[in-house]
Amino acid sequence: MARYIPDEIEAYSERFTTAGRLELFDRLGAETRETQTAPQMMVGVVEGAFLSFLVSFAQASRVLEVGTFTGWSSIAMARALPPGGTLVACDIDEETTAIARRYAEEAGVADRIDYRVGPAIETLATVDGPFDFAFIDADKPGYVDYYEAILPKLSEHGIIGADNTLFGLDGDGENARAISRFNEHVVADDRVEAVLLPIREGLTLIRRR
Repeated sequence: MARYIPDEIEAYSERFTTAGRLELFDRLGAETRETQTAPQMMVGVVEGAFLSFLVSFAQASRVLEVGTFTGWSSIAMARALPPGGTLVACDIDEETTAIARRYAEEAGVADRIDYRVGPAIETLATVDGPFDFAFIDADKPGYVDYYEAILPKLSEHGIIGADNTLFGLDGDGENARAISRFNEHVVADDRVEAVLLPIREGLTLIRRR
């Protein structure tokens, strides 16, 4: 998988990112690298902090996540929720969700996270909005369907964040084609406006016009 941000820039960014720093994330990262075949799916220090910033800045009280993996992003966002705030975390993998639950309990945010294990598109049909922030970071061929399912469930000022959207630069390959299709779908959608930020592997923020 291509890297879009040079290692020295990533390290420099991490050095000067204070938001959301937690020793627990170091251990979560280490366990994920030791036990998972694709540990790069973690959001990491900078993107995790950015997601936390977004949730806090938007004063989001209801958050939706599609693709939880081992839990870094859901924990980061849940920590930024106000009292009474909730996050619905969707993932198809029971093993990685169990890791996410364990670390969420240690972080003291498990009571804010509603874990849903199963195909996300089926879960999305069962959850009611409105959501103030939604984060899509799951199988790339499903992005357009997830986007279309989530958009009607956004609150008036709600935001969708779609991860890995620089994959479209990679040309061939299933993920590259899927992300290219998603990027073209969003840019042609006159219901929304979007900005693709070159954070890590690309993060597109989308809101209604």
